[in-house]
Amino acid sequence: MATTRLHWHVQAPKATVYRLILDADAVRQWMVPTGMTSEVHEFDAREGGAFRISLTYDNPTEAGKTTAQTDTFHGRFARLVPDEEVVQLVEFETDDPTVTGEQTITYALSDADGGTDIAAAHEGLPDGVSAEDNEIGWRMSLTKLAALAENRAVD
Repeated sequence: MATTRLHWHVQAPKATVYRLILDADAVRQWMVPTGMTSEVHEFDAREGGAFRISLTYDNPTEAGKTTAQTDTFHGRFARLVPDEEVVQLVEFETDDPTVTGEQTITYALSDADGGTDIAAAHEGLPDGVSAEDNEIGWRMSLTKLAALAENRAVD
């Protein structure tokens, strides 16, 4: 099982970034790679709270994990430290044994250079998920999170 680790700088306060990680509407906007759309089915942003999200490819494909077009995953918030850390346990909804199993996603936030550094980790990536593709998707999503946070920070 692979792990994706990324460090990202956002020109916005930690409180802004933290809120966007826990806001269902914001998650629908930023936690989706380019070329996909997101639907948030459930999102209870509290420690122990559950979430369920589907990411659907915009163009016809057979790359989906749940259906040919869609990756649906569910999970729960395992740990929330206000303005500091979010830990999620996630699992794809699939019959494909190569992409099953619980994964841990951690966002650790720290003050840095007038903004926030995000240390993001996606641990326990199933063997059937390309580590390279996962990193590309994370980079797309964190770019969107930064843009959203920086726009809100100005408001």
